[in-house]
Amino acid sequence: MEAAEVRVGFVGAGRMAGGLARGLLRAGKVPASSILASAPSDKNLDAWRESGCRTTHCNLEVLQESTLVILATKPHVLPGVLQEIRPAVGPHHIIVSLVAGVTLQTLQRAGAMVFARGSGAGDEEASLLKNLLSSCGLCEEVPESYINIHTGLSGSGVAYVYLFAEAMAEGAVKMGMPGGLASRIAAQTLLGAAKMMLETGEHPAKLRGDVCTPGGTTIHALHQLEKGALRATVMNAVEAATNRARSMAED
Repeated sequence: MEAAEVRVGFVGAGRMAGGLARGLLRAGKVPASSILASAPSDKNLDAWRESGCRTTHCNLEVLQESTLVILATKPHVLPGVLQEIRPAVGPHHIIVSLVAGVTLQTLQRAGAMVFARGSGAGDEEASLLKNLLSSCGLCEEVPESYINIHTGLSGSGVAYVYLFAEAMAEGAVKMGMPGGLASRIAAQTLLGAAKMMLETGEHPAKLRGDVCTPGGTTIHALHQLEKGALRATVMNAVEAATNRARSMAED
């Protein structure tokens, strides 16, 4: 099945689901008319309708109308949703969970699969999913044991980056730059650094070293970051988020 022919359904229509849907639309992978989102109220659905997507309050309708079903609920809501949709899941469905702390075993009790592959997911489903999700950013197939680490690194990691960007901008404000300009420059700086990492494939330590000239501004700044234990603190943050995701999976 071609990506353009896939009917995509979202169970849950919050920020995570909305971001993924916008990525699919921007890349032209799926037409808006082939996307259906469900949520209990209209609060989040208005924005989907404005984008041309279809909406419903019925989770079962998403299963009936879609081939690729993306579960994007809050973790505590998911068990009830799985119970509700279980009778409607068929062999033609590809079920993907974006929900933190949910194991393949839990999903497969609902006859479902995720991109750390469940036993029912074959090469064709994996290829289709990778094709679609690559349009929204990096998409890798990984062992299930990596999923909680990914949550600690990437899922929660967005917040670490926002906090870092905020601190960078506030440093510039302290030195006399207007806040709006400082925030834009901080964001562009992070974007440029991230692109360099992805495009060159170099280790970040190498790229960081390339920016440091002897006795220059950067090495003086990095000395302060090292004194503040930036690296150890961020490593601790990834560990804490990963452990929390693991404990949620065990609840």
